[in-house]
Amino acid sequence: MPKEESLELGSTDKSKSKKKLFIFVSAGIIVLLVIAAVLWFLLGSSSEDAAIPADTVQTEVPSGAGVAAYVPMPRPFLFNLPGSDRARLVEIKVQLMVRGTDDVLTQKHIPLIEDALLTTFSGSNVQRLSTQAGKDELRQLALLSVQNTLQSVTGRKVVEKVLFTGFVMQ
Repeated sequence: MPKEESLELGSTDKSKSKKKLFIFVSAGIIVLLVIAAVLWFLLGSSSEDAAIPADTVQTEVPSGAGVAAYVPMPRPFLFNLPGSDRARLVEIKVQLMVRGTDDVLTQKHIPLIEDALLTTFSGSNVQRLSTQAGKDELRQLALLSVQNTLQSVTGRKVVEKVLFTGFVMQ
């Protein structure tokens, strides 16, 4: 009988090694399939880009008076406004829309623009800024202030629009 027991133990070792071999082969196949899928997606997207006709792709945007450029102010404007019940903290993020190559000229005069905008913003009140009409009015006042300030320096209206990209009042 001892021989029979040893034979049974030997057969379970072979089945365990076959299971391990099956697991390793399965894992290897899965890894290869994942690699193949990744390569297919990466190479497939580049071949789709090559299939786009050349006349539909714009390689260069013409620089002229019709092209709008957006000049972001480096910091948001943060100021206090007195209210009827309590003072409110207001934060406004601003970008300026200019045409052509005036964005370089605008960036050169950022401190002057910031002063004009902060003076305009801090002259407002909480009741006006609580409505959309009040915010639109403030935007128009800011545009006029920036245009007048830059006109005295450059001799022309450089900024076409003042855009509020963030507005928080607490």
